[in-house]
Amino acid sequence: MDGAIITLIAANVAFVGTHFAMSHPLRSGMVKALGAGGFQGAYTVVSFATLAWVYFAFTAAPPADLPGSGDVGWIAATIITLPAMILLAGSFMGNPALPTPMAEAQARAEPKGVFRVTRHPMMWAIGLWAASHLILFWSTRTMVTALAMGVLALVGAKFQDAKKEVLMGESWAEWESKTSYWPRWGALFSVGAVPLIAGTVLWLAGSYIHLWRAGIPAGVFKWLA
Repeated sequence: MDGAIITLIAANVAFVGTHFAMSHPLRSGMVKALGAGGFQGAYTVVSFATLAWVYFAFTAAPPADLPGSGDVGWIAATIITLPAMILLAGSFMGNPALPTPMAEAQARAEPKGVFRVTRHPMMWAIGLWAASHLILFWSTRTMVTALAMGVLALVGAKFQDAKKEVLMGESWAEWESKTSYWPRWGALFSVGAVPLIAGTVLWLAGSYIHLWRAGIPAGVFKWLA
């Protein structure tokens, strides 16, 4: 195996592994030793350091060493990323998983917007983004990194449920009873105008930036470029 790919695998394992470790088994000990602010600072430093390693290892790896899945793959990836961006756009509005003073009240409220689809819209957005890149079968570096990010998001969402059950107790249990881990795709187009419009804008902007930054036409721009 190419040395650059081995380094990239190590970087992704470090990024995902430290996230899981600090978010779950090491969290209470680190908070006790460092305090809440110190823990957050350490978490941020380690996260950015390992993400930087992933970035530099990714750029050092071969860019297009797999045959790709052709137009069928591009069409599938283009379609998959639209609901991903809709979920992402709506995930910041009334999300009890985010560390805010309103989290418990939000968890006890009736699910609205993208939370009618899943209680983990941000995680599923990342998971769908990862799936879209795996489908393309474009490069080993993309496959490794997309798989790692997909695992981090979707396994992390399950771990997040367990953590929130401890931290938020009955309010999170109530939220779980009203929402679903697995997406209810039939509810996607009843999430409201803001997530739909903002998600579509993100989808178009992300596709355009992909061409600008990576030099590879993506989304609708693959056929318009």
